[in-house]
Amino acid sequence: MANAPLSSDETPKKKRKGASVMVWVLMAMLIGGLGGFGVTNFGGGTASIGTVGDRKIDVNDYARSLRQAMDGFSKQIGQPVTLQQAQAIGLDRQVLQQVMDRAALDNEADRVGLSVGDASVASKVSAIPSFQGINGFDRTTYREVLRQNNLTESSFEAGLRADTARQLLQTAISSGLVPPQILTDTIAAWAGEQRGFSMLRLTEKSLTTPIPPLTDADLQAYYQANIAAYTRPEAKRITYVALLPDTLAKAMLLDEAALKATYEARLSTYIIPEKRLVERLAFATDADAAAAKARIDAGMSFDDLVKERNLSLEDVDMGDVSQKELAEAGDAVFALKDPGVVGPFPSSIGPALFRMNAILLAQETSFEQARPDLALEQQLESARKEISGKVEAVDDALAGGASLADVAKEQGLTLATTDYAASADDNDAITGYKGFRDTAASMAEGDFPEAIVLDDGGLVAMQLDSIVPPAPLPFDKVKEKVAAAAAANALAKALSDEATRIKSAVEGGASLGGFGIVSRTTQIERQGVVTDAPASLLEAVFQMQPNDLRVIEAPGFAAVVQLNSISAAATTGEDATALRDAINVNAGRAISDDVMALYTAALTASAGITLDQAAINAVHTQMNN
Repeated sequence: MANAPLSSDETPKKKRKGASVMVWVLMAMLIGGLGGFGVTNFGGGTASIGTVGDRKIDVNDYARSLRQAMDGFSKQIGQPVTLQQAQAIGLDRQVLQQVMDRAALDNEADRVGLSVGDASVASKVSAIPSFQGINGFDRTTYREVLRQNNLTESSFEAGLRADTARQLLQTAISSGLVPPQILTDTIAAWAGEQRGFSMLRLTEKSLTTPIPPLTDADLQAYYQANIAAYTRPEAKRITYVALLPDTLAKAMLLDEAALKATYEARLSTYIIPEKRLVERLAFATDADAAAAKARIDAGMSFDDLVKERNLSLEDVDMGDVSQKELAEAGDAVFALKDPGVVGPFPSSIGPALFRMNAILLAQETSFEQARPDLALEQQLESARKEISGKVEAVDDALAGGASLADVAKEQGLTLATTDYAASADDNDAITGYKGFRDTAASMAEGDFPEAIVLDDGGLVAMQLDSIVPPAPLPFDKVKEKVAAAAAANALAKALSDEATRIKSAVEGGASLGGFGIVSRTTQIERQGVVTDAPASLLEAVFQMQPNDLRVIEAPGFAAVVQLNSISAAATTGEDATALRDAINVNAGRAISDDVMALYTAALTASAGITLDQAAINAVHTQMNN
């Protein structure tokens, strides 16, 4: 069934610092919604995966919702998600609960006789953008879109009718809920509170005793103590053959006539005339333009004149233009040696003033200068064509049982072996190709190699030889990395010790400023940002009491912080009002969601639920295929 997200009022907007407060509140109060309506179809003879009361849970509803949830999660993490991965994180159980909740609401709507008329359904259908033609709603388009998605008009409209009825029921149950005043007051007081603090940040220059140089023995000890960081993960040993355009290009013959023809065809990119960065302000009459020029000559700025016309500089910007493009204004604009205003002159939009802002000198690239790039481009294109002609032959040879070594010899490909680990940072260059990585990730022992065309037109075929277990990288190979990490670790320990010493001294009566330059922040909100400091700094600051001292440590950061003041949240003013409005909206939404969750749980328990695990498994099986 179609299930549009529940609508709600927009969170009140506010200006200046209040906007950042509102963003924090919105981030702090995440609100979930019901799943959406998909348009794919699950085939087979099974009609439902269970029932809630008298309402069947449609198998297509579950399949569509699960696919939609997997697609959404895939977009979040930037890579495809398999059903097994979705099940591992409980996505299938979340979707099943959602469709059960929808069925429970549908069952209750049926029980109380809540329905939606044909006119309402027709209005909603005609408003859907996918069904629009040149003159608005188009029935032919409507039918075709449904047909393409394996839906009938009756099933789609029935789903839409059920969605609307369900939303009416949800609105009746959860709308109008107002968060308690004490909740709003408590959150506003917490979110709007501000703090002032002093911070002494420590660097290597802050140390009273220099860090002794690290010896080879020190590095070896650090390497052994952190061997996991210098262990290459499990890898796939892959034998492959490849032919890449970059490798083949240098052997490609050049066609000089074609090079010159390409240069001539692109002459406008190689010979660029002198240009000017120009702004144009047009007027209704010559008299208006002349009067404006007189005001500029008397001292008024061009910018102020633009603002006076309720325009922005973007509105009057012409970009970089040639003398010819400026028509009658060209001579005067190009005569300027420095930025200035000329005019009025006729233009396509009326008499105008022209401001020249910068001179762009002419650029000319000769054929001889452009030839190396043109030659490489031509050779790469020739290489791609030659490689393209080998794809079928390579595939045929592999299908006929030829080994990778035989294919490499017969077709002129390079034969090589690589140990590929997806999370390693020292993979061979060939793994930079997405096609190689994707194939390597899915490859299993015994799979037959086949030709793969890479993004740049290259050709590769590969086979999995074995799985290489994790193994420590040789010390000599990672010595530089070990040295850098060991040095950073030694510095962090020294700064930590120094910060602890300073904290103890200040607690004993010494001044924090006596140990170096102290930065002072008079007021900052919880969602504020301290430049070049970790998030843990403000987290600590908002846990402290006035005059408290803390040592704050993070990778590459060490500081001694003293809290100076706590300022209560403002209770009046535009910012305070906007903050409270945002809290009310989001708290009300959260309460509504909780009420709906309890309501649907009660409906499910009252109506009774049965699930057909075999039907659910059938959906999963089809999605795996």
